[in-house]
Amino acid sequence: MLGPIPPYPVPVVRLILVDNHKRVLLLQRADGTYGSGSWCLPGGKIDYGQTVEEVVQKELKEETNLNLMNCRFLFFQDSLPMKPGAMHCLNLYFECRASGEIALNQESTEFRWIGPEEIGQFDIAFRNDAGLRSYWQSL
Repeated sequence: MLGPIPPYPVPVVRLILVDNHKRVLLLQRADGTYGSGSWCLPGGKIDYGQTVEEVVQKELKEETNLNLMNCRFLFFQDSLPMKPGAMHCLNLYFECRASGEIALNQESTEFRWIGPEEIGQFDIAFRNDAGLRSYWQSL
């Protein structure tokens, strides 16, 4: 069940998980969750009492079953509400490497590794497309 939208920005980690071919992992959201059917980066909200580092590792493991090898902070993005009453997120983007085999949890139905030339083929949620474009432009 989805709770009420808080009246303040919600801190969120967004993981730009890169493979050996410099492609980035996208997850397709399951029905009934925020961004239903659209694609996004792995990540999630930082809850009270959690460190950013704990959330990066926890979200990666929960959503993909991958093990974090290394991670570095890249940039932040204000994701203002797209409509009245919608959530305002403060996205913290991290470039990560991981090991293991992907096994999705119930939040996602599919995954794809994509390069910058493929971004237009996906309906990307949470303004993650803008974050990915900033990432690719910085390379």
